[in-house]
Amino acid sequence: MSRIGKSPISIPAGVTITVDKSNKVTVKGPKGELSQVIDADLTFELKDGEGVLTRPTDQIRHRSVHGLYRTLIANMVTGVTDGYTKEMELIGVGYRAASTGNLLELTLGYSHPIYFAIPSELKLETKMEKGTPPTVILTGIDKQLIGQVAAKIRAFRSPEPYKGKGIRFKGEQIRRKAGKTAAK
Repeated sequence: MSRIGKSPISIPAGVTITVDKSNKVTVKGPKGELSQVIDADLTFELKDGEGVLTRPTDQIRHRSVHGLYRTLIANMVTGVTDGYTKEMELIGVGYRAASTGNLLELTLGYSHPIYFAIPSELKLETKMEKGTPPTVILTGIDKQLIGQVAAKIRAFRSPEPYKGKGIRFKGEQIRRKAGKTAAK
């Protein structure tokens, strides 16, 4: 059984957390502001520079959402202080990435380029350096939004197991298959 929900959330200097009557937790920090509505049964309290999320009973439903909302609040605190970054590599001959503002243009071996609008909350950067695969870098304070947008970008050309071509996260290992062998 996970005990993640019981561990306190350390709140660094410069971060303020407020909870209103509808159990909406708002976290403000140097990089921005995030909010999340937590379960009505859970209570969030600030004690000695730490946030503690408590559940009323040990019911299965209360235990299951306890760790979830504690992690969501901890991710919001990390987001408004440090932020999150997701890097993706385009592996394949002729694969290119270019950005103008928050519009991403991908050339992935299809008959047409793919244009994808990035939400305004995120910052987009592309790198095209010789000797390294083209890289798409997403930066922002909302971990959930970055993951969702990165998953959509990856879905345009997910890595295939035979040659390893496609869009992958930086450092991701792709399981490769052997393929056919030549018959004699």
